[in-house]
Amino acid sequence: MDSVKAKKHLGQHFLADSNIARKIVEALRLPDGVTEVLEIGPGMGVLTETLLQNPRYQTSVVEIDRESVEYLGKHFPALAGRIYSQDFLKMDLGKLYSGQPISIIGNFPYNISSQIYFQVLAHRQQVRECVGMIQKEVADRLAEGPGSKTYGILSVLLQAYYTIEYLFTVPPHVFNPPPKVQSAVIRLMRNATEKLDCDEVLFFKVVKQAFATRRKTLRNALKPFGMPPEATTDPIFDKRAEQLSVTDFVGLTKLVERERLDNK
Repeated sequence: MDSVKAKKHLGQHFLADSNIARKIVEALRLPDGVTEVLEIGPGMGVLTETLLQNPRYQTSVVEIDRESVEYLGKHFPALAGRIYSQDFLKMDLGKLYSGQPISIIGNFPYNISSQIYFQVLAHRQQVRECVGMIQKEVADRLAEGPGSKTYGILSVLLQAYYTIEYLFTVPPHVFNPPPKVQSAVIRLMRNATEKLDCDEVLFFKVVKQAFATRRKTLRNALKPFGMPPEATTDPIFDKRAEQLSVTDFVGLTKLVERERLDNK
């Protein structure tokens, strides 16, 4: 097998430019003593080839496409025992890497890029870094700050635990097949916040509910939490979700938490 056909249902667009592949790999910073790198969706191994040249870390790959798995096994013998033929979204990284810190990298399938980042969040104590090539529109959204119309749930949740850097834009013609949109590479680096100063499970719920009806003020958007009018007098409830920073959302979560405790 000398090539793999890109499959539309898997959102595959194979990178065909080795210079850009090198730039993506060079974006890895390996913080916190990371020596394990996991590549998501290697396809035909354009990134993999560059990753395997670096002795500072051990590279593993996860690929759901059986044809790609067969191709990688044939062309990259150095990956023996480290090709995981499964769905990244269902992986237990804690078990696979025995809790040790890892970096994640990849040309992420556009149709599941948001889900990939939610999986990163679920393993945030372990994933110290994530370098991903995604749709430019999504990259802009994740790196955006409060006050923007594209600032949303994933922007807040990721920025709570990661510093996000928009690194560079990638044109469609360097892919096979070329996507109909621009791509971009962003880097997430774990920040100093090991745990938020609030109930983290509630924080996730508050952020998601606040943006569920983003045009409403928070007083109305958070009505499903059953807070009485006297508990929503703080000026923060006059704002909309897109106006709040991560710190504001932590404060808002504490207000919701306090009201719940008072009514127990």
